[in-house]
Amino acid sequence: MMQPGLLNLTAYSEINCNDTATPSTSPDSAKLTPYDVAEHLRTTEEMADYLDVWLEEYPDDVSGIAMAIGDLARAKGMTQVAKDAGLSRESLYRALSIDGNPSLATILKVLQALGLRLSVKVAGGDCEHSHSADPHLQEP
Repeated sequence: MMQPGLLNLTAYSEINCNDTATPSTSPDSAKLTPYDVAEHLRTTEEMADYLDVWLEEYPDDVSGIAMAIGDLARAKGMTQVAKDAGLSRESLYRALSIDGNPSLATILKVLQALGLRLSVKVAGGDCEHSHSADPHLQEP
């Protein structure tokens, strides 16, 4: 299922494969190549922004959110993330696939391995105030 968004996981870019200087109008002269967002997520801030977009735009799309976290893991290196999260690479791929259903524990381990953490915002409001998921940081 293709969904619109700031960074679309299934977007495609067109590449002209004609070696001549004149542009070709033939449909056979162009190829579609998959756009891999993981190749463009370089910093922790970019990763956090990407996941925030998914959570804001598609809060009920569990498989999409898992795949978005998978994009982050691939951007950092799936083998390293699996090692840092204390998981096998294969189980991480499975959990973060379209058919995966990662546990909250897995999500938290992966986010920690990526240098990220969850935070909570008031639903439906324009409130910028967020509360950390860490109960030790709650206001008295």
